[in-house]
Amino acid sequence: MKIIGLSGSLRRASLNTALLRAAAGLMPAGVALGVETIHGIPLYDGDLEAAEGIPPAVAALKDKIAAADGLLLVTPEYNNSMPGAFKNAIDWLSRPPADAARVFAGRKVALIGASPGGFGTILSQNAWLPVLRTLGTELWTGGRLMVSRAGGIFDANGALTDAAVQKQLSDYLAGFVDFAKRG
Repeated sequence: MKIIGLSGSLRRASLNTALLRAAAGLMPAGVALGVETIHGIPLYDGDLEAAEGIPPAVAALKDKIAAADGLLLVTPEYNNSMPGAFKNAIDWLSRPPADAARVFAGRKVALIGASPGGFGTILSQNAWLPVLRTLGTELWTGGRLMVSRAGGIFDANGALTDAAVQKQLSDYLAGFVDFAKRG
C-alpha cells in the first residue's frame, strides 16, 4: 500500500515537514509513505495554464497522487487558516477540471498539522473541509491530530522526540490506513 504525503510549508525547517517525515517512519507494516513537496509549483495563473499547460512539477505530483492509495495532507496554520502556497498547490493539482477526478475523486485523505501555538492547526484543518469536499475526496474523520507547541517536540535535526506525540501519530496513521484499505 502506498500513501503520498504533502507538507503545506515551504520552509526548510518546517515543523509540518518534520511531522510528515516522522509519519513516514511510523507507518504500519506494509505501507509506504512517499514524502512529496509543493516546491516548484508556480502561482496558479489561468493564462499560464492556457499557454503552456500543466507545469511539470504539477503533472508529476498529480500522477503520484493518482497512483496512491491515499493522501496525507500536513497543514500549517497561517492567520487562522490554510497556507496560501498549499491551497495554490491543490488548485493546480485540480487542473484541468476534466482531470481533477483522477487525482481527487474518492481519494482517501487524512489531514494533520503542527503549530508552535497552543491551539494546533484546528482552524486550518477546518478551512480545508469545504475544499476537500468540493474535490470529492473521502476524508478520514475517525481521528484528529493537531500538534500544538510543536517547537518543543522536535530536535535540532527535525526528529520527533516526544513519545506521546509519536504514539498519537502512530495511532492516527494506523486508523487512516485501515480506512484507506476499506476501499
